[in-house]
Amino acid sequence: MAVKIIKENCKGCSLCAKACPFDAITIVDKKAVVDEAKCTNCNTCVAKCHFGAIEAAPKAEAVDLSAYHDVWVFAEQRQGKIQNVALELIGEGKRLAKDISEKTQICAVLIGNNIGHLAQECFEYGAEKVYLCEDPLLENYTTDGYTKVFQQLIDEYKPEIVMYGATHIGRDLAPRIAGRCNTGLTADCTHLDIKVSKYIEFAKKNTTLDTSDLDPNDPDVGIKQTRPAFGGNLMATIICPRTRPQMSTVRPGVMQKLERVPGATGETVVVKPAVTKEDIRVEILDIVKSAKEMVSLSDAKIICSGGRGLGDASGFDLMKQFADKVGGVVGASRAAVDSGWIDHSHQVGQTGTTVKPDIYFACGISGAIQHLAGMQTSNCIVAINKDADAPIMEIADYAIVGDLYKVVPEIIAEWDNAEALFDASTK
Repeated sequence: MAVKIIKENCKGCSLCAKACPFDAITIVDKKAVVDEAKCTNCNTCVAKCHFGAIEAAPKAEAVDLSAYHDVWVFAEQRQGKIQNVALELIGEGKRLAKDISEKTQICAVLIGNNIGHLAQECFEYGAEKVYLCEDPLLENYTTDGYTKVFQQLIDEYKPEIVMYGATHIGRDLAPRIAGRCNTGLTADCTHLDIKVSKYIEFAKKNTTLDTSDLDPNDPDVGIKQTRPAFGGNLMATIICPRTRPQMSTVRPGVMQKLERVPGATGETVVVKPAVTKEDIRVEILDIVKSAKEMVSLSDAKIICSGGRGLGDASGFDLMKQFADKVGGVVGASRAAVDSGWIDHSHQVGQTGTTVKPDIYFACGISGAIQHLAGMQTSNCIVAINKDADAPIMEIADYAIVGDLYKVVPEIIAEWDNAEALFDASTK
């Protein structure tokens, strides 16, 4: 709802129009007029009006937070295969559920057609309950179809937390659902934690409650959602204290999957989706897969990345040779991608793919903060750079100062011997 203009009090001074940050107010015939489509009810104009001519819109009714329970994960699947990020989020969701309470369950949401068999995989990776929605209209992802079905589930079962992978589908679906549910959404989270109210913290410690500095509307629990801000120069932690469900998208490769437990079981809730052909405004005529080489950075065990230090596009011929030798895939920094040396699908970093391989080779990469944010959780980082003071060298497990065109061929030549020594040392 928009603010209301009390015309008999309005003097047409235009102070409200000048103050509105959304250009929602104009002066017509010496009276203020509100464009309801633009007004966000921020009330900036109310404070500026000296004549009592603007009435703030009534606040929305408070949400009953106690009605919402459990942690949900959108188990994104494509052509009957669950995406790796969904399994990572099930593991993270189980940790969050345990921090909330023993009664809180981690639930997976499966939407599609003929995908009932995927529920077992969700159970084996930690899910305790699976909501299964199957319909021929949901065979392929459509924004309209999936949004309506997911909102149906939320309205009926009321989850406290919902998490999505920050994939092309997740980034399209999550904001639609958040808008329909009138709740918040934090995008591209890198860390999630549970915020417990001061009341509960005091009660757990069996101390005398001093409520003088406590907010009586503070929810019992909430999720603290941390994400990079201002180009990765600081980390912002965001909460959603007044509405439910609390929603987050999380980049692939950031969270840790649980160890698979073959044969694990759980509860499957089969829900008949209330979706019709008329609900879906887009018709999928054909699905064309990219003809170019597909790069799966998020699942790679070894990544050989090149940066501006390669000098030109031909340097990625060496990176390809390197990756083929060590059984890895080729990655790249943003600088290399922006220079047109390699396709964006190879980009590692905050604006590319977040990765967590066993070994990450950074060749000729200085280590901008956006790149570090996307690979610094790798199990082992090997940096090769002429500049000993490059930021990448500070986080590297092994920092090699030298010309990558001399160092990399030597690693390739010695890889078989080095691999044998590595295997021997880990036994």
